[in-house]
Amino acid sequence: MRAGSFGKLTQDKENTTQVTFHYVEGHTETFTIPMPAQEFQEEVLTLLNQPWLTFHLVDQTVFICTSRLVKVEIKPAIPELQGQGIFSDSMRVSTMQRAASGRLPMST
Repeated sequence: MRAGSFGKLTQDKENTTQVTFHYVEGHTETFTIPMPAQEFQEEVLTLLNQPWLTFHLVDQTVFICTSRLVKVEIKPAIPELQGQGIFSDSMRVSTMQRAASGRLPMST
């Protein structure tokens, strides 16, 4: 059976990094980069200081203005990224968890 793009992405999961950009206007865009997260980690802070990022896709080239970004999500996590302004062992709290706080017994 021939693997489609999803199958290929799943097989190459260890050798790819998924980057989601959240723009000031409220929309998001996700790209996969054919590079392991550890390798991407070495470049990410330098990349975010660039005024523009360029992604060559199969059928087009996309330029992203980094000054229009409010958040960048990277999968898989790169805990090796350390330094000022970087918080290790952080946890995202969902709306349901915030609402349940104080109403349900929480084990710590």
